[in-house]
Amino acid sequence: QVKLVESGGGSVQAGGSLRLSCAASRYRACRNDMSWYRQAPGKEREFVSSIDFDGSIRYADSVKGRFTISQDNAKNTVYLQMNSLKPEDTARYYCKTNRDSWCLYASIWGQGTQVTVSS
Repeated sequence: QVKLVESGGGSVQAGGSLRLSCAASRYRACRNDMSWYRQAPGKEREFVSSIDFDGSIRYADSVKGRFTISQDNAKNTVYLQMNSLKPEDTARYYCKTNRDSWCLYASIWGQGTQVTVSS
């Protein structure tokens, strides 16, 4: 089954930057959409950004202009460059894909990586 592993989280001060990575293993390129979500303590998981198989990109309004999603197909890796970080960006960030190893629709999540932004 597809496995997603996030990395790159950490603690930064407001205004700082982090680059998250999501590496996919046992992955087949079959019109996969890749997404980033985040979940803060006591809150529901929310959409952050996505990049579809056709290259279409979307962002949540709260991160537009500050976050940039990209992918390296050769490495089966998706990135989330986060600039001008704010304390409200503090959350655990999760990577998600919508296809399994057999290219069937599925919701496959990574274990997440913690981002903490201090004021």
